Amino acid sequence: MISYTELKPGKVLVIDNDPLEVVWTSGIVKKQRQKPHNTVKMRNLRTGSTVEKTFTQSDKIEEAELDTKEIKYLYTNPKTHEAMFCSPTDPSDRFSLPQEVLGDKLGYILENSIIDAIEFDGKVISIKLPNKVNLKVADAPPNIKGNTSAGGNKVVTLETGLKVTTPLFINTGDIIRVNTETGAYSERVVK
Repeated sequence: MISYTELKPGKVLVIDNDPLEVVWTSGIVKKQRQKPHNTVKMRNLRTGSTVEKTFTQSDKIEEAELDTKEIKYLYTNPKTHEAMFCSPTDPSDRFSLPQEVLGDKLGYILENSIIDAIEFDGKVISIKLPNKVNLKVADAPPNIKGNTSAGGNKVVTLETGLKVTTPLFINTGDIIRVNTETGAYSERVVK
């Protein structure tokens, strides 16, 4: 059990047998003649829905015990919008996760990539991405001459279909490093 003062973004709690990840917290708030409280916005890791809840010092908050294991990303079914995964050692051990749960994480991984999965009660509920990934630029508009004294940017499409804003010198075929937390361009790896 943890205290309402220990709640911060990234913590995973168990509420009604569901794992909920804290995405935002108001911090400890105490108004006149009221008990101190902490309002928290959480994302359900199974369904992807968000919920807001206020905790006080009398609340008993259970922290989730999560495990990680390696899995292999296979493909995304365009009809059902489910991502298919399997065990890296046994391709017949397949399972799927709905796109609502994964959000935009699929834009950072290639087919047949080995990634970490987050497990709760023996079931995979989400995936964990590295902080930065290297992806190839599939399509980049040509550079536009003009006022670039303040620095110019353009939107490129990566091999996974993800769109990222990059500097003007990035071209089709370049490999760039992208931050998976912010979705921002970091650097060019290979020209």
